[in-house]
Amino acid sequence: MKYDEVLKNARKNLNESCRVCKVCNGAVCSGEVPGMGGKGTGDAFKINIEALSAYKLNMRVIHDAKNPDISTEIFGKKLDIPVFAAPVSGTTLNMGGKFSEEEYISWVINGCVDAGIYAMVGDTAVDSFLITNLEQVKKANGEGIAIIKPWENSNVIEKIKMAEKAGVFAVGMDIDACGLITLALHGKPVMPKTVDEIREIVKSTNLPFILKGVMTPDEAMLAVEAGVDAIVVSNHGGRVLDQTPGVADVLPEIAQKVKGKVTIFADGGVRSGVDVLKMIALGADAVLIGRPFVTASFGGKREGVKLYVEKIKAELKSAMVLTGCKCIEDINDRIIY
Repeated sequence: MKYDEVLKNARKNLNESCRVCKVCNGAVCSGEVPGMGGKGTGDAFKINIEALSAYKLNMRVIHDAKNPDISTEIFGKKLDIPVFAAPVSGTTLNMGGKFSEEEYISWVINGCVDAGIYAMVGDTAVDSFLITNLEQVKKANGEGIAIIKPWENSNVIEKIKMAEKAGVFAVGMDIDACGLITLALHGKPVMPKTVDEIREIVKSTNLPFILKGVMTPDEAMLAVEAGVDAIVVSNHGGRVLDQTPGVADVLPEIAQKVKGKVTIFADGGVRSGVDVLKMIALGADAVLIGRPFVTASFGGKREGVKLYVEKIKAELKSAMVLTGCKCIEDINDRIIY
């Protein structure tokens, strides 16, 4: 199967919930929540893409970076490329409903493992989805990460215990989900958290803990204070608050404050290996990619997911050659114009 076939199949299988645009930039699906779009005007989704696109790369070709090492290690796990599949759930709510949650998440988890990376799985307004997601991680020998919505602390901790039993190697909370329309429509209370509340959740597990949804340097510092192991710089794909800045725009200042204190992930508008390179140069240790994994899985199932990751690998390796980076550790802001 070729990746063009994956995209063609996805257009049919997503039942108009996603149009599989040539450029996945949120323009066509603006305001479609539930669905795959960004909230309100859709600008937060679109600005993620525009912010990353605005950065250009300095090409350097007089060097010895002939065969770059694109692998990295996060939480003791080797990744062939510094990429995770972001936690995207809700096939019936957001993805047209042709495939079940079980089918979709099994393709993403196993396609990622086939390609040498890992998926993050999440929960949503439908309680059974988290159970389904964790069952699929367990079947994949725990090769995944569970991200829980910011419910009341007792509920979050209960779900973390479920994730631990499934064998995940890290857990987290997408605190940026506290404004999700899809949860509000189902009467599911999610909420912001204080430093003390986050600290209580962090202390409830011995696994590495990720806090997803940090968009300012001051909150990055509060996350460090709460004892998290990693943060995800993310505006939830533009799905919770209209008119936020792009992730690529806020990432450098956040990295300046907390680089080395916590692992930094960036999630917002990454589509290609060049985008991965830019985010790492701007301060991320690794990136999360969301919507393209929906497209890849709905268009090619497990094989489609692996094909997408392999495409990203080839693009990153080529871009590293042309910017003079021998390994991931070599990537810094000197390559950014």
